[in-house]
Amino acid sequence: MTGRRRSSPRPFAHAPAVASTVACTAVIASLLSGCGSLPGVSGDSGEKDPVTVMTWAPEGTKATNMPGMPAMAQAYARWVNSQGGIRGRHLRVLTCNERNDSVSAAQCAQRAVDQGAVAVVGSYSQFGRSFMSPLEVKGVPFIGGYGASDEEFESPLSYPVNGGQASLLAGNGRQLARDCSRVALVRPDTIQGDQMPSLLNSGLESGSRHPAKDIKAPEDGTDYSTEVNRALDGVGADPLVYGTSEAGGKAAGSCVTASLGDHTDAFFDSFRRLQEDSPKVRVASILGSVGQSLVNRTGGRSGPLEGADITGWYPAAGDSRWEPMRKVIKDFAFNDNRIDPADQGTQTTWIAYTVLRSLIEELDDEGVEDITPHALQTALDRGDRAVDTGGLTPKLRWREDDMLAVQDFPRIVNGTVTYQVVRDGELVAAQHGFVNVTKTLERRRPDS
Repeated sequence: MTGRRRSSPRPFAHAPAVASTVACTAVIASLLSGCGSLPGVSGDSGEKDPVTVMTWAPEGTKATNMPGMPAMAQAYARWVNSQGGIRGRHLRVLTCNERNDSVSAAQCAQRAVDQGAVAVVGSYSQFGRSFMSPLEVKGVPFIGGYGASDEEFESPLSYPVNGGQASLLAGNGRQLARDCSRVALVRPDTIQGDQMPSLLNSGLESGSRHPAKDIKAPEDGTDYSTEVNRALDGVGADPLVYGTSEAGGKAAGSCVTASLGDHTDAFFDSFRRLQEDSPKVRVASILGSVGQSLVNRTGGRSGPLEGADITGWYPAAGDSRWEPMRKVIKDFAFNDNRIDPADQGTQTTWIAYTVLRSLIEELDDEGVEDITPHALQTALDRGDRAVDTGGLTPKLRWREDDMLAVQDFPRIVNGTVTYQVVRDGELVAAQHGFVNVTKTLERRRPDS
């Protein structure tokens, strides 16, 4: 991946919306199951035309799953439509299962184009090369993706709300550098995983620490005993010695951080079994790989994640700034157990739709009648108004001047993270406010 910026693709005329009987659907109310839309939402409101968008994410796969993202999008649509829409425009949300597959990712993007989506909002996919091209051909903006693919930080049609995996890993390195003299990184043996060591090391080096030991692991593993042993050996905590000494053997100053998506729980399960009752090696991860639900499943305050350093993009889940989202989930998700308000995918989708709403309101104030992909792109690029996300991120805008000078990631406009820690079995803020890792990313050496 290079940091070269591509010229903005010229939008073509947008395809009209097809009938709601087409597979993989517009879902905006609990009454919908499969295909269809609510009466009064697809044009019979007597006022303005509805706005159609898509949210996709993988569900039911053997790797990372993000079912809360489309579910959050559906709940958001129910909420705004219950209030008459966004400035009188009802929101029609299409959803698609990306299946952690490049072909499916491309199909989701093409379906968005074919069904008249004016934007793809708050979605997850590792296959940016597959999904971005169909969107670019028709000029459809990609707003507030999860940040799992390189193209989200390269394409002029992408408008990220966070710094992606890059900021999380650089931030995690800085967080660990305060207390760890030796670090091992356990990460997927994938192309995406190959970027992780240099990003983590940029943070470690900012704290004058040595690079981490790089431990590759299968993305869909079920037993990570081998990787646990390699990680402990790499930081000088021999598992044959570990736990037999009151001082923890050679473990003082040793840290292991793991980022394996949905399979991070399997890693820490293996870690706990190998570490007996008194782990002395400090553990860490990033939100998205670790969350409150995983802390609970692994034993809470008595589990291996107690005391873990966790890096996230947004405030801790218990922060009062999430209250509006939690209320929408309570009132409009109808007990949909796919939605976890502490999940960064759910949170990213909420923020992405906050951006979309702000843009539609801005265009309405300007007297724009038709909300088109080109109108949204123009408003985003012009950046007349910074988007206020209620303190969940710094104010956001995507003008050329707002892009950070980060090698390989030229579309990053938000280089902040938050430090969290597992304390008494709860993920809480480790310090107040955001930590800006922009300069750490700017100093990163991709081949380190």
